[in-house]
Amino acid sequence: MYKRMKLSDTIRVAPRLLGEDVGVSVKDALKEKLEGRVDKTLGAIVAVTDIEEVGEGHILVGDGAVYYDVVFDAIVFIPQLQEVIEGLVVETVEFGAFVSIGAMDGLLHVSQVTDDFMSYDGKNGRLLSKNGDRTLSEGDKVRARIVAVSTNEREPRDSKIGLTMRQHALGRLEWLEDARKPKSDESNE
Repeated sequence: MYKRMKLSDTIRVAPRLLGEDVGVSVKDALKEKLEGRVDKTLGAIVAVTDIEEVGEGHILVGDGAVYYDVVFDAIVFIPQLQEVIEGLVVETVEFGAFVSIGAMDGLLHVSQVTDDFMSYDGKNGRLLSKNGDRTLSEGDKVRARIVAVSTNEREPRDSKIGLTMRQHALGRLEWLEDARKPKSDESNE
């Protein structure tokens, strides 16, 4: 879930930026420091949007930079357990599919794709159902539910989000559209 949050931090503005406008320098330094960072309580910081307040600058002995206390608005992504999300399959592998859900990727394990047995078709880079009527490959849009969240602040790429599509109204969007279409009566043809 994306949220707009009001945050505060102390930011270091490097000496090379001191000739520029303070607001611009502080915003640039905030973006460099925080955007893309993952925090267990805040989630993934997607963007610093507005600077609300810049405090008086402080200089530390032996450091030519100026430190400012800053209050700012940011957009954050916080994956919530049981949240239904829509995403794009970015990679299929033998054990499942990786789904981009915005600021992070989630893993859709092969056992969580459908109730039917799914196997990996390495030649075509896709997951294929046992009876062959359903496939999942790179570029497919899906609707899934978040069932596990494990964030790693030190290595954001190691954060893990587990997904499932084995529930009603979840799955590849084409499957859901096909399920909504009325069944044609073959005897009237």
